[in-house]
Amino acid sequence: MDSRSTAVRVGLVSTEPIRTMGLSSAFDNHTSILVATGLLDTLLDDRSLHFLILDLSFDPKWFEMQCMVCRMRPDMRVIVIGPQGSEDMIHRSICAGARAFLDPSAGPLALRQAVEAVVQGTIWAPRRVLSAIVDQLLRQLAAPIAPIAPHAAPAFSPRERQVLNLIMSACSNREIAAELGIEERTVKAYVTSLMRKVGVDNRVSLSMRAMQDAAKDQRSLPS
Repeated sequence: MDSRSTAVRVGLVSTEPIRTMGLSSAFDNHTSILVATGLLDTLLDDRSLHFLILDLSFDPKWFEMQCMVCRMRPDMRVIVIGPQGSEDMIHRSICAGARAFLDPSAGPLALRQAVEAVVQGTIWAPRRVLSAIVDQLLRQLAAPIAPIAPHAAPAFSPRERQVLNLIMSACSNREIAAELGIEERTVKAYVTSLMRKVGVDNRVSLSMRAMQDAAKDQRSLPS
């Protein structure tokens, strides 16, 4: 049997084509891991994919992006390559759902070992970080939720709201079209309209903004 047909598929997202090539080369000739590169939306829509290397090394909003991916695909085991930082940053990433955290200086061997560990069901992080995760979680549970900066809520039509709710459920355009009984090109038009109203240029940012608004509305409800 071809070993590639039984290999675990691991998605890889990076905004830099050269980094994509370098990161994926860490798994050249790997006998049990096959890397699939592509756009984030495409990989998140692939329900057969349960592992994702998320290269956020140069994204100032890396943590928000990681959280959004974990919310959209809670079944996805995420390996984050984040900015150079402190152990507190790694605590934060792991407690928010990442299964591994590496900084940009991590070499191919470290990335390979981290992914292998996550595929096997463990967490890859410095031992001091792992030993402090429980305390970190307890502090997070006890800490008040940071307020989200206020912004004017855009007005959506009932159909736009339906489309947005399905996007937040990580549905693809095809799935949204089937659910609402409309054509896929009509869904694309609604998505474009939603992004324009919200002021973003991709589905990921659209979902993130919508989730922030939903959380804000929930906190504002009387207890």
